[in-house]
Amino acid sequence: MAIKLYRCSNLWVKFGGHPCWRVQKALDEQGTEYEIVKGPWFGKREELERLSGQGKYPVIQFEDGSVYREESKDMAETIRAGRLGEKRGGALAAAAEVSEETPSG
Repeated sequence: MAIKLYRCSNLWVKFGGHPCWRVQKALDEQGTEYEIVKGPWFGKREELERLSGQGKYPVIQFEDGSVYREESKDMAETIRAGRLGEKRGGALAAAAEVSEETPSG
């Protein structure tokens, strides 16, 4: 299964400053297989918020369910540098650390 790229539904927007296109283009340049998951441009982004804890595009979801989100310029730089795999498990690992540090009850 390929990674998932959560992005806005404006697939026709293909200029360098557009955050979703910036990341998608970097994935294309690196030959990374991905599935596009289109979301609403305006309004509630409930699925994105549930997945990543925030409502900004783009977001990458890895095969293991972990997510990666930074500013698109940083994401594209990471992808082009061949370091995307280093971000795998990041959100899940961070959530696990917080739950271990937080005393229960």
